[in-house]
Amino acid sequence: MAGSLTTSQREPHRSDESLSSGRTLGDHTIDADGENRGRPRDQDESSDNEEKGEHDGPPRPVGFFNPSLKKVRLKVFALWARTTLILSVFILAVLSMYWAVLFHVEKNTSSLNVLVVDFDGRVPPFTGGTPLVGPMVTQMTEMMLSAPEPHLGYETIDPSVFANDPLLVRQAIFDWEAYAAVIVMPNATAMLRQAVDQANATYDPLGACQVVYVGARDQEAYYSYILPQLNALETQITSRFGQMWTSVVLQNATIPRENLQRVPQALSPAIGFSQFNLRPFRPAVVTPAVTIGLIYLIILSFFSFSFYLPIHMKFLAAGDHPPLKFPSFIAWRWSATLVAYLCMSLAYSLISLAFQIPFANPSAPTTEVANNPEPYGKATFVVYWMINYVGMIALGLACENVAMVIGQPWTAMWLIFWVITNMQKEKEKKG
Repeated sequence: MAGSLTTSQREPHRSDESLSSGRTLGDHTIDADGENRGRPRDQDESSDNEEKGEHDGPPRPVGFFNPSLKKVRLKVFALWARTTLILSVFILAVLSMYWAVLFHVEKNTSSLNVLVVDFDGRVPPFTGGTPLVGPMVTQMTEMMLSAPEPHLGYETIDPSVFANDPLLVRQAIFDWEAYAAVIVMPNATAMLRQAVDQANATYDPLGACQVVYVGARDQEAYYSYILPQLNALETQITSRFGQMWTSVVLQNATIPRENLQRVPQALSPAIGFSQFNLRPFRPAVVTPAVTIGLIYLIILSFFSFSFYLPIHMKFLAAGDHPPLKFPSFIAWRWSATLVAYLCMSLAYSLISLAFQIPFANPSAPTTEVANNPEPYGKATFVVYWMINYVGMIALGLACENVAMVIGQPWTAMWLIFWVITNMQKEKEKKG
């Protein structure tokens, strides 16, 4: 009895609970009205999993002006502006150095010194008589110096400085004491007078004066600045002297007219200039080896750093071995780099050898014109290789040291600076 009363008392309470909150049958929830207002439990779980997956997966791409990118946009704009400003300042500061070197080249041509040495009538047996050719040449070069337009740096030198020997003037040009020399030969006036007086048909006006230079010293400077002005000087001297000499000859009644008919070259042009290029710049395939090829050598030295860095870092990488001590690491890097430069400079030098740049020609006297004489004989290629090797060390080690300090991406700016400054020094040497 007591147990049944207890049970009956519990049932009304449970039914009230069911009416107020609904009851569950299986996976469905039934409300008080008997309608199924729920959904399967597995559907709830899958929906929750989908919502959770949306949060765990990568975010969906959005448009550039999406509000969620506001902070990122401001940061990107600031970095972009800063980088652009740095690059612009770099361009103005570094590239201006190269433009500045060429800005006053025409005005600075006076730094290209040219020796003017007058031997006319000063060396026996041609000391008799009044010289005419030598004074005309020195007078014209001095007039050039006082002219406002750009001119070469003419220096009138007494022949006694060269022991009255024209060959010593050639030696001075070969030794780079000057860029060129204008030499008036000792017999310039004497041979001209003899040609007119004796009707010497073998007289050559080009034997009166000489222009001596070494074109292989700097082909660009010679053919762009020096030779054009020297050619203009020769034309002016020849023209002015021809007018003066023609007047002198025609006023001299003692000179038979038949003589002038036999040696017309003694009347016009009367004198001329023979040009002696002691060492011509040839063959043309030499050009890369002494100009743009050197820039390639700098670039190769620079980029070898990035190729060898991962190899060197294996000594410091954590793994199944202890890291290398820093002094030993630096010693290894320098030693490995020097050996690598030795091999790379050999490969660079072999290109010139493969394209038949002469490296084994016999030597020649320094005062005579010769094409590609080799002072070191068959060892010339080894000398050329060592020059490239030392140059690669000087250029490459500087690049490697700077790359270790400033890192990427600033090393590219250093490379541009390094190339321009080396080219700038070369241009400064030219004037």
